Amino acid sequence: MRAGDIAWREGRAFSLAYYAGAEAISVAEEAYRRFSGENALSTDAFPSLRKIQADVVAMAGTWLGATSESAGFMTSGGTESILMAVKAARDRLRSERNITKPNIVLPTSAHAAFDKACAYFEVESRRVDVKNDWRADVDAMRSQIDQNTVLVVASAPQYPQGVVDDVTGIAALALEAKINCHVDACMGGVTLAYLAQLGEDLPPWSLQLPGVSSISVDLHKFGYTSKGASVIMYASKYLRSFQGFVTDNWLGGLYASSGALGTKSGGSMASAWAVMHYLGDDGYLRLTRQAREATLKLAETINSSEHYVLRAQPETTLICFGAKEPNVLNVFAVADELWQRGWYIDRQTPPDSLHCTVNAIHHDKIESFVKDLEIATNTVLANKKTGDSGSYGTLN
Repeated sequence: MRAGDIAWREGRAFSLAYYAGAEAISVAEEAYRRFSGENALSTDAFPSLRKIQADVVAMAGTWLGATSESAGFMTSGGTESILMAVKAARDRLRSERNITKPNIVLPTSAHAAFDKACAYFEVESRRVDVKNDWRADVDAMRSQIDQNTVLVVASAPQYPQGVVDDVTGIAALALEAKINCHVDACMGGVTLAYLAQLGEDLPPWSLQLPGVSSISVDLHKFGYTSKGASVIMYASKYLRSFQGFVTDNWLGGLYASSGALGTKSGGSMASAWAVMHYLGDDGYLRLTRQAREATLKLAETINSSEHYVLRAQPETTLICFGAKEPNVLNVFAVADELWQRGWYIDRQTPPDSLHCTVNAIHHDKIESFVKDLEIATNTVLANKKTGDSGSYGTLN
């Protein structure tokens, strides 16, 4: 059944899957297998999972700038982390100020999961246009904050163009309004931490910044663990307390859960614990260096291309590029041609763009990809092919 799937272990996917090598994935899969049947709904019954979660959250906390006051939970992924950040902000301000018509203020570049959270939790989403450099416009965000605002959002980096928002400025808005500020570092939480160790000059983005109340990082992305592992970390246990759900309003007794899920396999939690211990700082430094070098190599190719232009210079390991002459070259048709050659690449709009999430497996794949990109481009130009934007997620 997998015959038609993208060969991500061979580095053919620039989205959705991450690969740190045969040994790392063997560790991930074996740990997942051993704990796949354990249920994290009750860590009283499975105290091993309580210990695993505590260890993973603590390890991730070192990347996120956590303090002795910080506290967090594991979730099933970036979307659940974002859902919980919105829910916690809503419930905190409802408790403290009796806000009954909450809104959040965020740039148009912030992840779609924030709108999903707003739809689920009956919160108004106030999207604000980004600046010309694709970063959040702090002044424009300030103008949208009112007495019902419960949360402002920053990204490190934002997914579409791969740039880091002015987290300092956005966190300052939260301080002024005495509301929550969530930093979506699902893509960058691991990479930014190790790029700093590699000596790169990066804008501040972590829990060390005054005003940042929560931050999320996906372990199943650049942590290279099995799918279903993310961490949301709060600046304090008080802020975290608004994430959970507790009720005794049924005939089954007290029910409590930390996130959106009830039953939750221990497999992804154990996988994260095992891989993070297996790779360690040395492993993550190596993988981050490989991914960053591959990113810069691809960016250099795009910069020198006669057909393409980068939307922004990559600040981590995300690349977004489009056609210099979109009326002549349809980039979605190029994506179709690349798929025919065994490459999976994201499509974005507006504006019409192609997007590459570069990870360690691509460190020796860029030259091959660039050759096929050139062939695909020439094929589309010669035949005046067109394509459609597709979608990042699917309902079917």
